[in-house]
Amino acid sequence: MKKIEAIIRKSKFDDVKKALHEIGVNFFSYWDVTGVGNEKQGHVYRGVSYSTTDIQRRMISVVVSDPFLDKTVKAVMDAAYTGSVGDGKVFVSPVEEAYRIRTKEDGTGSLA
Repeated sequence: MKKIEAIIRKSKFDDVKKALHEIGVNFFSYWDVTGVGNEKQGHVYRGVSYSTTDIQRRMISVVVSDPFLDKTVKAVMDAAYTGSVGDGKVFVSPVEEAYRIRTKEDGTGSLA
């Protein structure tokens, strides 16, 4: 099993969610995050332009079985892509075990 964490633009979240549902990923967690990166967002307040290094993004976290990894990463990357600086990052980590609390299932059976 693998854990996929993706940090994407908030404006692309609905596209990524739709892409995940289309390939059969119906459960994932997400939350709003703030980070610092290469992109510098400019803001205008009362006609004065200033920049900030704090960048608002959305983080998605999903655990999938090993054979489903490539399909899931491709869906996220294709849906989140704009071609501009700040499109985001995808991280993949191994997951040693997973358990479903209600049924006491473990392993990949707990993911369904």
